[in-house]
Amino acid sequence: MAAVRMLVLRSGLAGLRPWAASSARFMSSSPSFQFVEVERRGAEGSVAVVALNRPTALNALSEALMSELGQALDAAEREASVGALVLTGRGRAFAAGADIKEMRGRRFPDCYREDFLANWDRLARVRKPVVAAVNGLALGGGCELALMCDVVYASEEAQFGQPEILLGTLPGSGGTQRLVRAVGKSLAMEMVLSARRLSAHEALQAGLASRVCPQAELLDQAVALAERIARCSQVATTMAKEAVNAAFEVGLAEGCRLEKRLFHASFATRDRQEGMDAFAEKREPRFTHQ
Repeated sequence: MAAVRMLVLRSGLAGLRPWAASSARFMSSSPSFQFVEVERRGAEGSVAVVALNRPTALNALSEALMSELGQALDAAEREASVGALVLTGRGRAFAAGADIKEMRGRRFPDCYREDFLANWDRLARVRKPVVAAVNGLALGGGCELALMCDVVYASEEAQFGQPEILLGTLPGSGGTQRLVRAVGKSLAMEMVLSARRLSAHEALQAGLASRVCPQAELLDQAVALAERIARCSQVATTMAKEAVNAAFEVGLAEGCRLEKRLFHASFATRDRQEGMDAFAEKREPRFTHQ
């Protein structure tokens, strides 16, 4: 167990407890980070838990943190044994927004020339399923990160908001677009224009979150969902994620055509044959992700 503790980068993530050596494994391709923690969870290490780790700054999203998050996501994408991810935050915040101290000196020419925030949507481009475990404040860029995830679980202490208007600006990493799709125009407008925050239960009622959990159970429940997803065929979950996301980007007819094409394509996989054989034979499927 001591060896495992040495491996875990600054262990102590809220909600995490020490894990047995068989379940606390790092991705072989994952580098060491200062602002992000990565841990493997699940019986077969099939879930990558990625934790934002600037607790003294409420996990404010600095350029360095976002760069490390991108690297951690790249490593999880490359690791074939990872079937799903969980994103959470260390301490009492998921992420309280962008690092304003780092941002305040920027000017328009630099923002425009450098395409500021261009890489902050890396999470939205992850092909594997991602579950957000929102353990506290998810404001500004933190709310936008949660919106980029595929499923949102919230602790009873979570709060969601887009307070950029109070800084004389507006969301810049998809908040105005994804929030409307999650909660509808009227509530999104209220949140963006007045900086109103949603409690966890309000987020559940509005459709931003799919479950509210006690703080102490949040991470375990998010990992349990991610592990359940990871037990399925990775080919099928990737296809299904692509089809669902298309519903927000194309019309109904085109979305249904894409769904049908992906459904047909699944018949070229070994996992589809195995899944149907297992159903017919009344046994658990043994997916090989091929």
